[in-house]
Amino acid sequence: MKPMKAAAIAHPNIAFIKYWGIRDEERKLPSNDSISMNIGCLSTRTSVAYDPQLTSDTLTLNGERVEGEPLSRMSQFLDRIRKMAGANLYAHIDSENNFPIGAGIASSASAFAALALAGTAGLGLNLSEEALSRLARFGSGSACRSVPGGFVEWRTNEDTGESYAFSIASKNHWALVDLVAILSDQHKQVGSEAGMLGADTSPLQAARIQDAPRRLELCRSAILNRDFDALAQVTEQDSNLMHAVMMTSHPPLFYWHPQSLAIMLSVRDWRAEGIPVTYTLDAGPNVHVICLQEAMPEVLSRLRQITGIIDVLKGVPAGPARLLQPY
Repeated sequence: MKPMKAAAIAHPNIAFIKYWGIRDEERKLPSNDSISMNIGCLSTRTSVAYDPQLTSDTLTLNGERVEGEPLSRMSQFLDRIRKMAGANLYAHIDSENNFPIGAGIASSASAFAALALAGTAGLGLNLSEEALSRLARFGSGSACRSVPGGFVEWRTNEDTGESYAFSIASKNHWALVDLVAILSDQHKQVGSEAGMLGADTSPLQAARIQDAPRRLELCRSAILNRDFDALAQVTEQDSNLMHAVMMTSHPPLFYWHPQSLAIMLSVRDWRAEGIPVTYTLDAGPNVHVICLQEAMPEVLSRLRQITGIIDVLKGVPAGPARLLQPY
């Protein structure tokens, strides 16, 4: 019997309205809904080869054999797929990223979106985009947002508990650019999943969640109407709220570096000058500096003058996770 193999590519996403906190660990339900944009030019390519000769799963990440927690996490996710397919085959997993992992650039989102698609296709499952999104969140919550394309909303139905992401606008809807200012490419000490488990220890989390529907509506409207000023206001507020929760959790999480704050303050100054630019940070020190495409050369030039920036990655709105041919 020949190994059954499939390969897929998926993009990380940057959330304008953040997901931080888990209200139901077993069902992987987020504390609040969220809105994001897939980041083109950044990607994870994953192949999954099921082989009847294997006695356990194996993982190669960026060319290096990996064991321990990363392998266990992916293997547990494949167990879910194997159960769906009624198969008992282990697999070789080969995954490559063209951007730093574990540094607050949503590497787990693209990783598990690609794994969900390649893992199911390898066993002959042809899931709908909605079903793939539902599946991907069990690997990493934000992975469900990397399955659909463009500008994406992750919503949970309060009555049924159904939780998946869907596109609210295509990748061509709005010419935004995400300039990711890399301050550190080191793997963060406390990962997002672990950090979220302590979100409810912050006295600010309840207020953040209660206000989430207002911010979601403002963000959704800003995207659909291509209103950059409105997007900037709600995006920065939401990012600051999430990090305020992190900093006031027990134990506190301080993901910002001094230069993270320097970039945030500079971006606000630039916008005051009339440049359409805003910032947001995920669970890491690196700053996503988002601007209109027309402003990109000026913003990029100014970013490169700030000390402490290792590199600047450029991304535009990207499409959905997709299979690669040939397998």
